[in-house]
Amino acid sequence: MRTSAKRLFSLGPRRVDHIPALRIALGLAIPLSLLLVTGHVQWAMFVGFGAFTGIYSRYEPTRMRFRRQVIAGALLTVCVTLGATLAQLGESMSDLAESWTVLMAGSIVAGLVAAVVLRLGLKPGGAIFPLFAVAAVASAPPAAPIWAAFLIAGACASLCVVLGLLGHWAGERHPGAGVRTATETWSRAQLGAEFGRFAVASAIAGALGLASGLPFPYWAQIAAIAPLSAPGRTLQVERGLHRIVGTALGIVTTAFLLSFPVQPWQLVVWVVVMQFLAEMYAMRNYSFALLFITPLALLMVQLAHPQPIGALLEARVLETAIGAVVGIAVVTAAALRDRRAALGSRADAPVRADGG
Repeated sequence: MRTSAKRLFSLGPRRVDHIPALRIALGLAIPLSLLLVTGHVQWAMFVGFGAFTGIYSRYEPTRMRFRRQVIAGALLTVCVTLGATLAQLGESMSDLAESWTVLMAGSIVAGLVAAVVLRLGLKPGGAIFPLFAVAAVASAPPAAPIWAAFLIAGACASLCVVLGLLGHWAGERHPGAGVRTATETWSRAQLGAEFGRFAVASAIAGALGLASGLPFPYWAQIAAIAPLSAPGRTLQVERGLHRIVGTALGIVTTAFLLSFPVQPWQLVVWVVVMQFLAEMYAMRNYSFALLFITPLALLMVQLAHPQPIGALLEARVLETAIGAVVGIAVVTAAALRDRRAALGSRADAPVRADGG
């Protein structure tokens, strides 16, 4: 417990964090500025999710980063397009049918992307950003034709890939010369288990979030899968607890930023600043990074689809708590299942030996 508390408040070793943080923030600032100039801030979510491409493959060799960011950008663009399609289809559905459709589509995407990311060795692992892209875009009113959502997200992803290449010349080289492509191989059973973990956790959390009557059940889905990509079950449980603590602290930051009237250009400035700070600390302390990740996500939603501030903040805290508890429960259930299987194997071993 003492070690967990220490990890909650201590910072990991510092690298040249300001270089990738600046690159990633720039990949968001350029297209958001264009939206401001052209008067299309309602497309901010398409831009934001396409720009998440820059987060992938930090501190990896430049060629590897190029290949992996192309894959990540394609995944995110497809997810934004799927979300825009669901938003259009939702116009002809009842609210309940639309909510369940988004929930189940997001859960399937979470499972599929998690398996693909594991298979390809993409970093960061898991499926937080693709799930967020599908669910957030699908849950908002249609902001543009489907083809426009595809082009905007794809263009932003492409910009981030180019910036990833330029990052090499800015000094973002891999610190260890021995960094090589991951050599792990995964069986179909392992990939299927990965799909199941993420899809089930996402579906259960989303269903509980929907049953709670809170307005953004996909936040519960995101919080549920956030711990699952951490290495080892102890760290997964800690990640879930850190998610709750960090989000609660991040709500304080968000409440301050939204406590006075702001113009769209001011929201854009805060979004870019939060993105930079989040990337400065994301790999050093997850809880501390959530001080900036939480307002980043909420301000992005507020920029594209304004919501009542009180309800927005309350929903974020409560749905994060729901999702994190579900994620921890999934991790715990898997650990207990594996323990029972191990005990069963030990009990059967003497029988097989005597029989031999």
